[in-house]
Amino acid sequence: MSRIYFSIILLLFSIGLAHADEYRPAYLEFKQTSDNEFNMLWKVPAKGQNRRLSLYVELPSDITKPSETVSAFIGGAYIERSTINRQGGLAGSKIGIRGLERVSTDVLVRIQRLDGSSETARLNARSTSFMVKGAPELWSVVNTYLVFGVEHILEGFDHLLFVACLIFIAGTWRRILITITGFTLAHSITLTLAGLELVRIPIPPIEATIALSIVFLAREIALDKRDTLTWRHPIAVSASFGLLHGFGFASALAEIGLPQTEIPAALLAFNVGVEIGQVVFVASVILIFQLITQSLKSLKADSANWVQKIEKPMAYAIGSITMFWTLERVSGFWI
Repeated sequence: MSRIYFSIILLLFSIGLAHADEYRPAYLEFKQTSDNEFNMLWKVPAKGQNRRLSLYVELPSDITKPSETVSAFIGGAYIERSTINRQGGLAGSKIGIRGLERVSTDVLVRIQRLDGSSETARLNARSTSFMVKGAPELWSVVNTYLVFGVEHILEGFDHLLFVACLIFIAGTWRRILITITGFTLAHSITLTLAGLELVRIPIPPIEATIALSIVFLAREIALDKRDTLTWRHPIAVSASFGLLHGFGFASALAEIGLPQTEIPAALLAFNVGVEIGQVVFVASVILIFQLITQSLKSLKADSANWVQKIEKPMAYAIGSITMFWTLERVSGFWI
């Protein structure tokens, strides 16, 4: 498979990534502390040092707040904590998010009950409110975390760019399948271990290393030395760095937490969602490749010249952007 087409795809894909960030939903949690009382946590992505997305929780009129709301900007998010009361609990209450219809961010809602059961919901611009049920439903958990997994990978430009570079280096259909499978198995292992809290690793250094992994692949493409381990056995690289990317996926999952009574189902659903999103992306790249192949055939273009003109600029563009990400992420925990 000619690598010229993937060069074109990656070059176009790199445009505008300088402002890319991991997918970060807002998060609303109600943790029951007594029959009628809940601790409420409202976490909204921050915009700079002292600005936040204009999203506000709307509660029914029969819910009271006996204490003052405590708020602060912490770790790239605006966080509010308060206590709410409602006679008989939250069952039957309608909870909404004002301003959600004007942004692309989702809101993940979790209600943690005294008996250990929980309820989850996903709100977005099309569905800005939901009715609290009396008992948790397994399908609600699966659906919420499955969709979150799909959206996370499709919004995670660093993960997608890494996969795209792997496709370029692998080159042939068989090698692409083997390479992507290695990446999938590797990040599934660490995602599961971190999700179950069997392994704990500081996330900021992991995020910086993920960006650096793309710099490494961009350098390999720029050097174009086909006798290196990366070119001869791309699965070795995809599996090794895949372990790191799995911790990155787990960090997103940690932001919203797992329902205590449905941890295996939620973790599996999120993992499957990530894989579905990854398959969609790979299939899209291959489809674009086929369309470009047919177009160049009809134009009788000389693909060799395209490779020489595009390959190195594409690698330098990706390397520059991801090196910026690396320095930005390192400065976040080092300086």
